[in-house]
Amino acid sequence: MSAPGTLSKSLMFAGLLSVSTTLFAAENTIAYPAVESVVPFSSVTALNYATPAAMIPYGSDLLQFGLLWLPPSERRPPAQIVLIHGGCWLNAYDIQHTYALSTALAQAGYAVWSLEYRRTGDNGGGWPWTFEDIKAGIAHVHPTENFVEMPTIVMGHSAGGHLALLAGALDSQLKGVVGLGAITDIVKYSQGEGSCQSAAQQFMGGTFENRTNDYHAANPVGKTPHPNTVLLHGSADEIVPIEQSAIAGAKTVIVEGAGHFDWTHPGSEAFQVLLQTLEDMLQP
Repeated sequence: MSAPGTLSKSLMFAGLLSVSTTLFAAENTIAYPAVESVVPFSSVTALNYATPAAMIPYGSDLLQFGLLWLPPSERRPPAQIVLIHGGCWLNAYDIQHTYALSTALAQAGYAVWSLEYRRTGDNGGGWPWTFEDIKAGIAHVHPTENFVEMPTIVMGHSAGGHLALLAGALDSQLKGVVGLGAITDIVKYSQGEGSCQSAAQQFMGGTFENRTNDYHAANPVGKTPHPNTVLLHGSADEIVPIEQSAIAGAKTVIVEGAGHFDWTHPGSEAFQVLLQTLEDMLQP
């Protein structure tokens, strides 16, 4: 078990590591005590987490990699989850704040392929290149033959939810798509006054009026979603307004009293709703 912080360079930049069923972690389970709703970001980043089984590049840039978490037993996972972290598309927020979420999902039995990607402020980040990274990472989701034919669910939080919804609309082979406090209408979102809303214009390289075609291309609400799309949103979300919680053709579940970061804290009520959503999504 590791404390919060930067993974060692030997893990982060070691290149393609051998992945097989023998890597199903033999680590002790981390208990995440129940917490009140409206979890602060600082509480999420303070959580313990399990060390991932492998770091696997999906491109040549140092930020084009995924971290693989595996269940603590040798049973075959019911699905693999491609997890896309949020953070206003900015390079100030990286993959680390979802380590505990990845750990808890793996402890629940899933294989978790958590993507890092180039963001606003990175060389090669911003629209459309960030989305190109996401598509490349999803395409690289089967690291070995052990995971071929396993159902794949793409899940994203906040700005990562925006990217997950776009990817899901293009890939009917996925089992499903889950948005956690996801940004579904980037046009309206970019016109808000919050700091993350202002970051949408940085991500897009300008305003809607100046880059109309790009905004339409990057807007999930203007596309037909994956047929098995579920949007999970907290009624107390102050970063992504509840008005962002609907897309025609997608199912919406509102958790009363939940905040934006409740979805990333395994001790929250929202996380239990997420686990039930995943179980329901995998039903025949």
